[in-house]
Amino acid sequence: MKKSYIYIITNKYRTTLYVGVTSDLNKRIAEHQSETGSEFTKKYNLKYLIYYEEFSNINQAIVREKQIKNWKKDWKINLIKEMNPNLESLVF
Repeated sequence: MKKSYIYIITNKYRTTLYVGVTSDLNKRIAEHQSETGSEFTKKYNLKYLIYYEEFSNINQAIVREKQIKNWKKDWKINLIKEMNPNLESLVF
């Protein structure tokens, strides 16, 4: 099966988070960076990938995306810091 991903992107100041799901992480991040990803990410200048998870099934990724979207911001930050303690922009 094709790999799928959930990802979290943010702005320069790490003040706003966006959780998304995709089957092509490179392409989707490039869309966000060129401001064609979504109106929300364009409005808040969200271009920096700071977290992702890989799945072998798109349905699993969608379930995880919905779960994380329902979390409080502090919970999301704690999750991100487990993988990326300094909230650095990741290159994928």
